[in-house]
Amino acid sequence: MGLRIARVNELVKREIANYISTRYGAETVRWTITSVDVAADLRNATVSYSVIGDELSARQAHAFFSKHASEIRGQVSKYVILKYSPKLLFIQDYGIERGNRTMEILDELDDSSGEPDFPESR
Repeated sequence: MGLRIARVNELVKREIANYISTRYGAETVRWTITSVDVAADLRNATVSYSVIGDELSARQAHAFFSKHASEIRGQVSKYVILKYSPKLLFIQDYGIERGNRTMEILDELDDSSGEPDFPESR
């Protein structure tokens, strides 16, 4: 990935996050835009978002982004001037949930070992 595309990715991410937090603040408080991957031809972009909460919150986020994708695209195109305004595809990022589950498993293994964390030296 070139430096230009990396800057475009970060700029689009920042503008999407800024727009949804100011326009839909209370509704989107549990959602975070984690990354944006704009294609090299600038016509398409994959926007990853993370959801804090249960499955209902994830379904609400999916419905919200499906409904408002074109509106968000229009607002972003006002502030990010590119040759093309990329079509936004929103997908849920499960990385944070996977990391939390891994930490829970490691904690369970640590608790079930029965050995003290720091053995005393004699």
